Amino acid sequence: MTAPTGTGSQPAGSAGINSAGNSASALAVLRRIASTRPAQAAGERCEMCAEPIPDAHQHVVDLESRSLLCTCRPCYLLFTDSSAHLRYRSVPDRYLSFEPFELGQAQWDELEIPVGLAFFFFNSALGRTAAFYPSPAGATESELPLAAWASVQAANPAISVLAPDTEALLIRSPGPGRERADCHLVPIDACYELVGRLRRVWKGFDGGQESRQELAGFFDRISSRSRPAPAAAEPEGRHG
Repeated sequence: MTAPTGTGSQPAGSAGINSAGNSASALAVLRRIASTRPAQAAGERCEMCAEPIPDAHQHVVDLESRSLLCTCRPCYLLFTDSSAHLRYRSVPDRYLSFEPFELGQAQWDELEIPVGLAFFFFNSALGRTAAFYPSPAGATESELPLAAWASVQAANPAISVLAPDTEALLIRSPGPGRERADCHLVPIDACYELVGRLRRVWKGFDGGQESRQELAGFFDRISSRSRPAPAAAEPEGRHG
């Protein structure tokens, strides 16, 4: 049988040539697109909207997962209303010092913190104050005796200005040259920053000399930023 012929027929092998040509053409288009696509900006990005953010940026607390999210300024401002029933809360930029702060060595021992530093914040999901201290493993939670903490609150009513979830009381126990403890109200992200710094230099049981130098420098910095806490226990809703 003779194969049908006509004006629509193609020479043998032409389909393969066209296929290869189309592939080469498509590859050229993809290369052109890739070469003209804007380069993705290096550095961190907002964990809510993916916009690039600077190294110095603000944070939002996820109240469900207890995690900190790095955010751009617009996303941060969405969650500054502490009275709103939202999953997220913006971390305020507030530093306060409490002087005098009534907490002697015996009271510190009653808190059962195994090292000379801890931060305390009110966990709204649990409805109680939580205590964490630095360790080689990072921030470690301590079982806070409620009666012991209640006595600290009664002796220092000004600490009631603490905002839940987003602010913490950073307390350094009495020690050489300090008859009583140092206490500062700080953004909770500052506490995790300190824990991370100490973890990198921690040696032995108590952290070692380098960690003590890191801690002293950190307290110097927050002391320079802190202003005296108000005497009256009135919450301040200011955000940075």
